[in-house]
Amino acid sequence: MITPQEIHSVKLRFGIIGNSPLLNHAIQVAMQAAPTDMTVLITGESGSGKESFSKIIHSLSLRKHGKFIAINCGAIPEGTIDSELFGHEKGSFTGAHEARKGYFEVTDGGSIFLDEIGEMPLGTQARLLRVLENGEFIKVGSSKVQKTNVRVITATNVKLLKAVENGKFREDLYYRLNTVPIYVPPLRERGEDMVLLFRKFTSDFSEKYQVRPISLDADAQSLLMRYPFPGNIRQLKNLAEQISLLEENREVDAETLSKYLPTDNSRLPMALTGNVKSGEAKDFSERDILYKVLFEMKKDMNDLKKLVLESYQNGGLNSSIIQKHQELFEDMDSEFERKESTESSPSYVPLVIDSKKTANSDSSEYEEDVIEDIIHEEDDNSLSLEKKEKEMILRALRKHNNKRKYAANDLGISERTLYRKIKQYEIDQ
Repeated sequence: MITPQEIHSVKLRFGIIGNSPLLNHAIQVAMQAAPTDMTVLITGESGSGKESFSKIIHSLSLRKHGKFIAINCGAIPEGTIDSELFGHEKGSFTGAHEARKGYFEVTDGGSIFLDEIGEMPLGTQARLLRVLENGEFIKVGSSKVQKTNVRVITATNVKLLKAVENGKFREDLYYRLNTVPIYVPPLRERGEDMVLLFRKFTSDFSEKYQVRPISLDADAQSLLMRYPFPGNIRQLKNLAEQISLLEENREVDAETLSKYLPTDNSRLPMALTGNVKSGEAKDFSERDILYKVLFEMKKDMNDLKKLVLESYQNGGLNSSIIQKHQELFEDMDSEFERKESTESSPSYVPLVIDSKKTANSDSSEYEEDVIEDIIHEEDDNSLSLEKKEKEMILRALRKHNNKRKYAANDLGISERTLYRKIKQYEIDQ
């Protein structure tokens, strides 16, 4: 049985700040799994500190004197990831001027941490499964089977079961990796840990630059704990350092703190979470919410266009048409109820059409023009999401001076995915 004192000792050793029950449980599971050679899958949002748990597992294991390598699968291009992980022979592909050992060969007897495992290509997943099952791998360009004894620790910020359902991740590999699951809670689920971490970051800043540390009053602390922090610990650290640098008054109140909290997040709902005890979390990113809103807006616009066309063809917006498209008027019910008590309403609302244009042209020709305009507008609208996505990518690239790594982090996607999008939209950097 692992005691609270042992958990506290691990926190001190690895610089983990916080007393959240969810955090303590995750550390306890990592400590229990460490002495074994079982495969561990660490799940949690980006910036929640998953890599720290991989170091805990390796350092407390029997392999602690062996090599430990952390690999970000999303940062390695699809064409070279096999070579990086398993090595290659001389001349196996263009540019392979000499043989090279892969990470699984280099870390023989140690541990390897595969972050963003959900970004790994399907072909590489099959190779990884063979390593996990038999401890065997083959270098790129070779036919010789080699052996390795490596402890594999993986992490992801996406739902792998959804990726399995969509055919983007192997089901057999998922169950092989998920032997010991560890859920790292996001910052918004850790309560007062936010204040402790903020105090740690401001203290480190003051020590480094020889300035008096920032402190938060009670209202500011409450505001800090209510903010969702989609960027988790990274975002909180940036906030603490920014305030430490710019604020002359070292006692920060809620009004001052609110100036440094991004306002964009207040317009979007906080990410929903599932049953915390079961470790299930529904990670709706801001990008997913934005896409959902855009799709709903597009649907409403298309419905409205059909309503306008149908009402024109029938000579007005009569009661039968309103009944047919009742869902478009549901949000207006309360407003109509208020008006009905003071003024009378007509049985239908006629659709207003430009009388000058109808007088100078044949009605059938005008009807065809209206239909053509609506169809043309619908075609233009179908590309609106792609335009928005391209626009967001361009803004992120400009913001970070065309540095794809930082732009990808800002957009909430992997660098490899961003590279594909740049090629897809033919964006010049």
